[in-house]
Amino acid sequence: MVCSPATAGWNRPERVAAWRELGFHHAPDFALAQSQHEVLYRELENAAAEVLELPPAHELSLDAVYTHDASLTTDFGLIVMRPGKANRVPEGQHHAGFASDLGIPTLATITAPGTTEAGDIVWLDPTTLLIGRGYRTNSEGIAQMREVLQPKGVDVLSAPLPYGPGPCACLHLMSLISLLDERTALVDLPWLAVETVELLKGRGFRLIEIDYSERDTLACNVLSLGENRLLAIEENRSTNDRLRRAGFDVRTFPGSEICINGSGGPTCLTRPLLRHSVA
Repeated sequence: MVCSPATAGWNRPERVAAWRELGFHHAPDFALAQSQHEVLYRELENAAAEVLELPPAHELSLDAVYTHDASLTTDFGLIVMRPGKANRVPEGQHHAGFASDLGIPTLATITAPGTTEAGDIVWLDPTTLLIGRGYRTNSEGIAQMREVLQPKGVDVLSAPLPYGPGPCACLHLMSLISLLDERTALVDLPWLAVETVELLKGRGFRLIEIDYSERDTLACNVLSLGENRLLAIEENRSTNDRLRRAGFDVRTFPGSEICINGSGGPTCLTRPLLRHSVA
């Protein structure tokens, strides 16, 4: 599932007017963002993904393009997130309604005072969920996730996040870790907690470090397409070259407007709804 800039209202003046308070670097360029999103869309289709557009809704904001965050899909149904960024709270129920139309039930809904954003959630394996604890996802939200998933045989682990640029910035766990396959992770190593690094190494993960000069252009946000294929922002050339040298097939798309301006990379722009095993 994706949400294009057109659907999120990047061409609507009343929504664009909120760009500063939402943390964008500058007022969005709708035409450029839409064209970049269309390249992303084609790359997903080229990877044999079925790509579905989230329907428009009056409660959506500019942030809705980063469709990953407001819900989490599990083998047991959708978990509706309660984002720590207040303007995004209505997105979760919109995701749930769309998923229901596709035959995907809602397993649970995170409620106040809990907060969760799926950008803080990483599947280490099919039965282990690592959740970053920071300004967007709090301890109560993690406790609710554990209460929902432990009876299903899923172990929920918590990872502390750094202060980073502060509470107004978007610093998710997935800003610091992208899983490239079952045993390889792209990491922003200096910003990860020691216990998180030790957890990854203890589970046998190979760690590839980003080029730290590309941190601010979201080099760590890379989407795995399966079968050794990755989708990355083309501006992060040095990190992308490292991934190619590590044996990955790296496809890229321009992300200056759709990604870097709003601080959301290719993973943020996609909400996986269903994954099929490859025979």
